[in-house]
Amino acid sequence: MSATTAIDRARYRDHPSVLTALKNPRMLTREVLAGLVVGLALIPEAIAFSVIAGVDPKVGLFSSFIMAVSIAFLGGRPAMVTAATGAVALVIAPVAPTYGLDYFIATVILAGIFQVVLGVLGVAKLMRFIPRSVMVGFVNALAIFVFSSQFPQLIDVPWLVYPLVALGIVVMLVMPKLTKVVPAPLVSVIIVTGVVLAFGITVPTVGDQGELPRSLPELFIPNVPLTWETFTIIAPFALGVALVGLMESLLTAKLVDEITDTHSNKTRESWAQGVANVLSGIFGGMGGCAVIGQTMINVKASGARTRISTFCAGVFLFLLVVVFGDFVGTIPMAALVAVMVMVAIGAFDWHSIKPSTLKRMPKSETFVMLATVVLVLITHNLAVGVVGGVLVASVLFVRRVAHFVTVTRSVAGDMVTYVVQGELFFASSNDLTTLFSYTDDPSRVVVDLSGSHVWDASTVAALDAIETKYAALGKTVEIVGMNDSSGTMHGRLTGGFE
Repeated sequence: MSATTAIDRARYRDHPSVLTALKNPRMLTREVLAGLVVGLALIPEAIAFSVIAGVDPKVGLFSSFIMAVSIAFLGGRPAMVTAATGAVALVIAPVAPTYGLDYFIATVILAGIFQVVLGVLGVAKLMRFIPRSVMVGFVNALAIFVFSSQFPQLIDVPWLVYPLVALGIVVMLVMPKLTKVVPAPLVSVIIVTGVVLAFGITVPTVGDQGELPRSLPELFIPNVPLTWETFTIIAPFALGVALVGLMESLLTAKLVDEITDTHSNKTRESWAQGVANVLSGIFGGMGGCAVIGQTMINVKASGARTRISTFCAGVFLFLLVVVFGDFVGTIPMAALVAVMVMVAIGAFDWHSIKPSTLKRMPKSETFVMLATVVLVLITHNLAVGVVGGVLVASVLFVRRVAHFVTVTRSVAGDMVTYVVQGELFFASSNDLTTLFSYTDDPSRVVVDLSGSHVWDASTVAALDAIETKYAALGKTVEIVGMNDSSGTMHGRLTGGFE
């Protein structure tokens, strides 16, 4: 066992295994019912994302079915749901209307190949560079995004939609206090649907969102020329899908890790997402990534913890749309809106906006969190918000660290000593040359770096500039106290900037 694995085992809980769930009727029931709830919740969104991508609704539905089932076997994060998503739909949207469905499917397959390559190259390791403030911003933006995405189902609709949504929310609030054996979202959907059917209420239903498929997905080999021109057309879109999909999936995996206090294999999840996208494309799907809202339904609202729930979500999705399509079409959208509203409320980090938290938290941390949220809401893209948040956090960190360098001057006879304290890199070393009294100093100058560290070529160039200025005045400079790493870098680069 490696040291890392041992640390992970000590730090996190063990995953409940599929075998454990199969031997435990209570757990198995929870996993299966959670999959049913997620399968129901995937249907309207898959249809909506297909519309965004400019393709037939069955393309999104087949994609969600294939990706959920395949990721249940391949993925590195148990209980995380993968399906067609809005982020991927937005990136790939221009392809189908401009170049046709064959180029669209080819783009999905190429995006999957890119993800497999990035996964093998270890792109998941970059997750360590995402600060907690960005993660909080990501979660809060997600919650706002999920909540706001329900507005189309709440605007210009019959007034009875509102009490039905309220009824669904009340059921989900009360149900956990009575029993947790059956997921509250499933009970809510059943009760709201029952009320609508019993009283003959006319409100928007799942069937109004688009026609449901009636057959199995078939192999779809895109009829595109295998030329460099084809690659140049689809590669930019494919790379965008690959990066957005990986970022959203890895952030979702990290979020589920925190919720469940377990550890997941992010590298495996990265290449597994790629394989799932390739399979989705081969069967005529639109591709996708981890679906954050449905994952929260599965993990947080329904209490699922194993791959069984993800597999069941895909299977139930297929059965619901192909076998029970007529019944599913009668489910009121109000029932699903209520579920997603509760998901949004539960996902939002309310602690992060409490006055006591804001007062205690460094302003830079709060600013990064808000910047992440604003960028997501402006671009409607979680990946853009995360990248922007990381950049803002990096700039603020560099700015803060740059001011930690101090230079102390002391004169003894014909020698002056400058003691430099702090981390020396491009942001802090640029001002280093201005902190020396060149003309007033005696003939011998000692620069003591025992309390600092040389990180980059900019610092070596600054030290060379200091020596050059003193040399022009006929004075000698001695640099002392470098640690081994700093000395090696300085020895290799000094004198190479003239």
